[in-house]
Amino acid sequence: MVQIGYTMMCEQTPPRQLVEDAATAERVGFDYAVISDHYFPWLEEMGHSPYAWSVLGAAAQATERIPLMTYVTCPIMRYHPAVVAQKAATMGVLSEGRFTLGLGAGENLNEHVIGEGWPPVDTRHRMFAEAVRIIRELFGGGYVTFQGEFYDVDSAKLYDLPEERVPIGIAASGGASAELAAQYGDLLVVNDPMREVVAAFNAMGGEGKPVYGQLALAYDSDAEAARERAHRLWRWAGVGGWKVMSELPGPVNFEAASGTVRPEDVAGSVPCGNDVEAVVRGVRAYAEAGFTHVALVQIGHDQQQPFFDWAEKELLPELRRL
Repeated sequence: MVQIGYTMMCEQTPPRQLVEDAATAERVGFDYAVISDHYFPWLEEMGHSPYAWSVLGAAAQATERIPLMTYVTCPIMRYHPAVVAQKAATMGVLSEGRFTLGLGAGENLNEHVIGEGWPPVDTRHRMFAEAVRIIRELFGGGYVTFQGEFYDVDSAKLYDLPEERVPIGIAASGGASAELAAQYGDLLVVNDPMREVVAAFNAMGGEGKPVYGQLALAYDSDAEAARERAHRLWRWAGVGGWKVMSELPGPVNFEAASGTVRPEDVAGSVPCGNDVEAVVRGVRAYAEAGFTHVALVQIGHDQQQPFFDWAEKELLPELRRL
């Protein structure tokens, strides 16, 4: 059975509400919760971007059973990998073993803020591989000294570690990143139902490990209002795929790039309204591609409670049948 998660979307939601939403997700029966980790929203209309790690700490105290996960954190620029390891270990302790560290190679949108420029993609991938190695070594509990191509670590040690090592998820979009995920990750993260990436991950040693995906939707009893909201807040997702999205530096650039995206274009990939079967079809596509976990994103922070009510009464019971 596919596990159904809930997404705490920092880019559209005030921080206190994110914590409340995590608690509600637990109450209504979601299997786990993930959180995005951005410095900027994709579009100005989204209006928020609090620090995900503060929200996670609060969410760990506001919940009791629901697993929490970053979806995903970039450990190559804004954060040194040794600091990411410390944050993740602390979350593992605070959540009493309910935390998973999801990692990805990042976006210019969030990483340019430190003023170091945005490296080319092949460099970013080498940086990412090195960062993951450092984090894994620090999770071992001993002193770590490391001198690499991009990072140095001088006698670092994590003094507060959870009883069980924090699992690491690695985001992938192609063969090279799938190989890295199979080698260093405990699970794979792929945003779209890309069967070929899952197959590559399995072939390279990831067989049997969990595979996580994400599906956006816009619940509303008024389907037209849902389409309008999805276009207003989610049109950035149609700007040309990850190779384009990872390079754009700010909300103004996503605004320009999404200027020709129409409401019907967004509605073609985002279930809009209250059609349970449309969401079931979306999740089924992931399941058939080999995914074990799918986190839902409800577009619009002011519609979270109606979404939760609908999910508890109608959507989750149908998704359990998959």
